[in-house]
Amino acid sequence: MSRGRLITIEGGEGAGKSTQVPLLVAALEGVGIRTLATREPGGSPGGEAIRRLLLEGEGERWDAASEALLLMAARRDHVAKLIEPALARGVWVVSDRFADSTLAYQGYGRGLAVADIAMLHRFGLGNFVPDLTVILDLPIEIGLARVSARASADRFERLDHAFHQRLRNGFREIAAAEPARYVLIDAAGEPEMVHRAILSAVMQRLRVSLKPAQK
Repeated sequence: MSRGRLITIEGGEGAGKSTQVPLLVAALEGVGIRTLATREPGGSPGGEAIRRLLLEGEGERWDAASEALLLMAARRDHVAKLIEPALARGVWVVSDRFADSTLAYQGYGRGLAVADIAMLHRFGLGNFVPDLTVILDLPIEIGLARVSARASADRFERLDHAFHQRLRNGFREIAAAEPARYVLIDAAGEPEMVHRAILSAVMQRLRVSLKPAQK
C-alpha cells in the first residue's frame, strides 16, 4: 500500500479555505483516492479542545508565545492521532490550516521570531511537513469584507487591519521561500475558478489526474 499525501490549505481570514477543502476532497474521491478532510487547530479530540481555548474570548486573551505553544500541542495530537495513521493507511489528508498558519499568524502577524517557531515545530514534529501547501491569497479588504458577513467573528478575525496586512505579507514570503512545496493562488475570484486553480496545482505537483468536483 502506498503512503497517502498531506495537502494543506492556508490563507488569511476570508480566503475561502472552508469552501475549497471539501471541493478538493470531492475531486480526489471522484477518481478513487481515499481522502480525509480535517482542520487546525482541531482535527483530534485534544486539538478540538485547544481550538476552543484559542478562538473564543477576547482578542488579547493569550499572548503570541502562549498561542504558539497551544497550537503546537494541538498539532502534535492532531498528527499523532489522525494525520499520520491516515497517511500510513494510504489515505490522503486535506487540512484546513497547518504549521504555516502558526508561522504566519504568531510569527509575521504577532511578532514572534520565525526561527523560534521553526524550532518549536522541529521539537513537536521533527521533519514532518506537508507534501503540498496551497496558500490562498487575496487583498485584506476583500477577505475582511467576507468575514464581516458572517454571524460572528473569532479572536483573530477581530484583530486590526495592520495585523491582517502583516499576515498576508507573511504568507506571501513563506510561499516565495520554498516554491517546490508551496503554490500561491489568487483567491479573489469565484470559488469555481479558485477550485480549478487548486486542482491544476495538485495535478502538476502530485502527479494525479483530477476533474472539478460536481456541485
